[in-house]
Amino acid sequence: MNRQFRFFRMAKGSLRVSHIGSQQGAPAIRPPLVCEIFDIFTQFEISPQLLQAVRRSGFETPTPVQREVLPSSLSGRDIIATAETGSGKTAAFLLPIIERLRQGKPGRTRALILAPTREIAAQTAQQAAALTRGMTLRTVAVYGGVAMNPQVRALRSGCDIVVATPGRLLDHYRRGTARLAALEVLVVDEADRMMDMGFLPDLRRILAVLPRERQSMLFSATMPIAVLELAYEEILRDPVLVEVGSQSKPPATIAQSVYLVSSERKTDLLLDLLQRKAMRSVLVFARTRRRAERLTKQLQRNNTNASCIHGDRSQSQREQALKRFRRRSLRVLVATDIAARGLDVEGVTHVVNYDMPAAPLDYLHRIGRTARAGSDGDALSLAAREDASVLASIERTLGRQLPRVTVPGLTEPERPRTSPTPARRLSRISRGRRSSFRSRRT
Repeated sequence: MNRQFRFFRMAKGSLRVSHIGSQQGAPAIRPPLVCEIFDIFTQFEISPQLLQAVRRSGFETPTPVQREVLPSSLSGRDIIATAETGSGKTAAFLLPIIERLRQGKPGRTRALILAPTREIAAQTAQQAAALTRGMTLRTVAVYGGVAMNPQVRALRSGCDIVVATPGRLLDHYRRGTARLAALEVLVVDEADRMMDMGFLPDLRRILAVLPRERQSMLFSATMPIAVLELAYEEILRDPVLVEVGSQSKPPATIAQSVYLVSSERKTDLLLDLLQRKAMRSVLVFARTRRRAERLTKQLQRNNTNASCIHGDRSQSQREQALKRFRRRSLRVLVATDIAARGLDVEGVTHVVNYDMPAAPLDYLHRIGRTARAGSDGDALSLAAREDASVLASIERTLGRQLPRVTVPGLTEPERPRTSPTPARRLSRISRGRRSSFRSRRT
């Protein structure tokens, strides 16, 4: 059941969440201005011009997060929205922004969207530009790794929507090229990642110069309670919290499997798997930048059309690789976890964990790059013996054991988990008692 909540203060600054959705035996209380949530965009309070842009962009039916967010966001409410990756969060905040800005005077920065990475910022700006095509609204992307002068010229010429990473936005603000006095809407995308990556000081500096009277929205795949408290105290006012799906469960349309393989045979196994015709668009995750580079070169030497993105590559190199991957002129993209959050590439058929992630949450973000917007996808994990503990943690989070797949000559049999015999248990207990006795004597 989709749920909506409203925050209000309790004593000592803690938070309480009040359920305002449907409950058994109680009447449903719906968000203001909208009486029902429908399955088609035409039933929302959206102008015909924006509806035409929505259809032109290929949207036909609102996703669950869009159905939950749009009624409240279109009425001007502050929003916290959590949803599974690939659920359409970007359109959920772009549509109400465009509908609001469409009615005002163009040429001033009235909406600011903050993103944690250059890739997410560029991707969001592209989608905003597509939805505002034919309107007087202009979108500018502002992020590091590229020259400032083109961004300076774009900002000075007038723009309505700015999509930015925090550090580069502050650079422009200090130079006087980013003017935020007329801001009406603030969006913090991938909010937990923004704070985890150390952007909190920059975020607070930005908040200090924004108008207090504004609409604020936070979107992310996860939202720990610490982030909720910070958002409520410093960013939002009386927000509506929308939760869609389970944060610890991936979409059911992702087929997950594990290949037990030694570290030395991982590349051989990956090359063998790539012989399958079904693996048309493959995103491969490596643990470090150096391993991503090395794996890419190994794939290229074996006539595999591959490239990579990571933090050491220039912005133009990363953009070129992503462009080729989106256009299907690149079959395999090797990436570090920089690509695991927020990037939306349609048609990724397979995600391969060449190196296992550090934590279950990272696993969920990685495999969420496939099966976007309800499509099918496959997630393959190459697990070595040293990955046993993280694999067990992932399976505990998922609540089930992932199926093991064997490839003759490449994979290894799973080592059985043997429980100690009664004699061994007695011996351990005896050793523990002797150790405890010695510690008491000393």
